[in-house]
Amino acid sequence: MFGRLGKQYADEITGHLEKAVGACLASKMPQSTEEATETMGNVTGTRRALFIGINYYGQKGELRGCINDVHNIKGYLTSNYRIDEVRVLTDDQKDRNCIPTRKNILAAFRWLRNGTKAGDSLILHYSGHGGSVKDTDGDEEDGMDETLVPVDYQSAGQIVDDEIHDVLCRGLAKGVRLTAIMDCCHSESMLDLPYIYTVDGNLQIIETNKQEGIVTLIGAGTRFLLDGNKKKAVKSATSGLKLLMSGGKGGNSAAREKTIKTRSTEADIIQFSGCRDSQTSADAQIGGQATGAMSYALITSLKKNKNQNYTHLLQSMRQILEGKYTQIPMMSAGRPLVLEHPFAI
Repeated sequence: MFGRLGKQYADEITGHLEKAVGACLASKMPQSTEEATETMGNVTGTRRALFIGINYYGQKGELRGCINDVHNIKGYLTSNYRIDEVRVLTDDQKDRNCIPTRKNILAAFRWLRNGTKAGDSLILHYSGHGGSVKDTDGDEEDGMDETLVPVDYQSAGQIVDDEIHDVLCRGLAKGVRLTAIMDCCHSESMLDLPYIYTVDGNLQIIETNKQEGIVTLIGAGTRFLLDGNKKKAVKSATSGLKLLMSGGKGGNSAAREKTIKTRSTEADIIQFSGCRDSQTSADAQIGGQATGAMSYALITSLKKNKNQNYTHLLQSMRQILEGKYTQIPMMSAGRPLVLEHPFAI
C-alpha cells in the first residue's frame, strides 16, 4: 500500500508504534511495570569471555547447532570488540579440561569471575540443553528451577539456577559487567536475576501476556499495511492472539519478593535468554547451517546495527524470530538498570 518506502521502513515504524502502544497500555495498568532507575558503569578494564557449546554426541537428545553457535558468536564478538582472555568448552575437543562436564563448567564460571574488579567486563555464551526441576526454596514464581545440562548430566547431574547464581553472580564486585547469552530451553531466569525487562525498557512486575498480545496484533496490522507481506502478518497476528488468550500469572508474589531480596546484585549483570522459562529454544537449520535460533537472531541483529541499545536489540531479536519460532527472547538484570544506551561488552 505504501510502496517501496513502506517496505524499507516497515520494521522501524512498527517498532516505534509497538513501543508507544506498550507504554500506553502500561500507563493504564501501572502496577504491571516500573521504570528502571540505575545506570551501568563504564568498561575500562579486562575483558574476559567464556563460550560453552554442547551437542551431546551419541546421546539421547543430540543437538546439531550448539558448537556452531560458539564458533559464530565467538567469531562475531572477537571481530567487533576487544576481548583479552577467552576460554572455550565444547564436546568435540580432545583436552579433558575443555569438555563441558559439570565440573569443568563450574570451574570455568569461577575462572570467568576470578580476580575481577570495577571496570572489568565478562561475557558468557551458553548453547546447549536447558531443563527445569521442582523448586525447593520458594524463589520461583512458577514453582520450577531452571537448569543447565552438562555433557555428563546422566552421571554428574544438572546445574540448577540457584547454584549458577551462587557461583557466577553472587558477590561479584560493583562496577563489574557480566553479559550472559543463554541459548537454551527454559532460560528466562537461568541466572536467577530478579529484574525482567519488557521491550520498551521497563521492568516487568507481572506476566503481561495480554498487553503483549495487543501490541503484537497492532504491530502485525501496521507491518502488513506498510510492506504488504500477508504471510508474515498472519503469523504475527496468530502469535498475538495466542498471547492475548493466555493471560498471565497474576500480581506480585512472595517468590518474586524473595528473588529481589536474595538475588539482586551490585555488579552490572545482564542476561539475554532464548525464551521464557515455560518455553523451548529451537535447534534450527538456517542458511544451510545448524544453529540455535536465538544465537542466530543476536548476530543478525547486531550485524544490521552494532550501535543499537539493549532494549532495541531485544526487540529486534524478537522480530527476527517472530512468525518462524514460538520462543520469545527475554532480557533480565541483577539490578534495575537503565538500558537505553548502546549494547557493549
